[in-house]
Amino acid sequence: MAATDFRRIGVIGGGAWGTALALAALRAGREALLWAREPAVVESVNAARENRDFLPGVTLPAALRATGDLAEVAACDAILLVTPAQHLRSACAGLAAHLRTGTPLVVCAKGIELDSHALMSEAAAAALPAGTPLAVLSGPTFAAEVARGLPTAVTLACADAALGARLVEALGSRTFRPYLSDDVVGSQIGGAVKNVLAIACGVVEGRKLGDNARAALITRGLAEITRLALALGGRPETLMGLSGLGDLTLTCSSLQSRNMSLGAALGAGRTLAEVLAERRSVAEGVYTAAAVVGLAGKKGVDMPLCAAVDAILNRGAGLDATIDGLLSRPFREEGR
Repeated sequence: MAATDFRRIGVIGGGAWGTALALAALRAGREALLWAREPAVVESVNAARENRDFLPGVTLPAALRATGDLAEVAACDAILLVTPAQHLRSACAGLAAHLRTGTPLVVCAKGIELDSHALMSEAAAAALPAGTPLAVLSGPTFAAEVARGLPTAVTLACADAALGARLVEALGSRTFRPYLSDDVVGSQIGGAVKNVLAIACGVVEGRKLGDNARAALITRGLAEITRLALALGGRPETLMGLSGLGDLTLTCSSLQSRNMSLGAALGAGRTLAEVLAERRSVAEGVYTAAAVVGLAGKKGVDMPLCAAVDAILNRGAGLDATIDGLLSRPFREEGR
């Protein structure tokens, strides 16, 4: 199938990121069909030309249509999977009965499955028909900026280089620029773990610990990401690219990030329950923290920053005691 055959792009997930990717597909000259679980989102997109719940203030063109019918999306030429990470497997299971043989799916969710510790591509593959072509899209992206057509570069990782190149051509445009990789594992680890580290950077912001501390956390966090990726078969150069250093830098440097803003609220003294009660959108790092720590434990990988976030979110650890514990760790060589 040539790139010109990928005329119709289906998007599973009607949140901010799914809506933004549907707009990116339109700018690349494709048709785009957006699937949303919530009937109110489908109605808002089709009638009001706005995703009022998840991407308010962005006018949607008439060419973007929404549906609640998975079978209709399954008839598209390529499908982007943009559900919350912990719901990806169930979304793929629902899609599987309708999917045509050979239709490529692009995993756009960033996370690690909590119960199984599976990467998103692994969770998708387990729920889809055997041999379904898969790729991964990751990188430094705020949905609102992609939706507005601001310049963005991403990683598109695919084990099949020919398919990856066709997907790059199908989705790429002047302002949405995919860079091709074959490191599916490394690209996913960077995108998942950065959400956990962004919560930590938010705590630094909320506790007013300074820019030096945030820079140190980003750098040592990148070391943790790289150790885990290597243990799973990823390559170190991937983590120096868009899906590693690029995504980590963006998410840990701006309160536009849902994860960093959540951490900032915690650092300022609010409780996790209070912050989550105010939000409709998902801060993936809340769920990924425990999954990362579990996966790292299986692989014997030391990830003290991620473990500290997990302790704060899920194990009742106090902020000040956790920060003191990190600052009291023994000195070590930087390359370790």
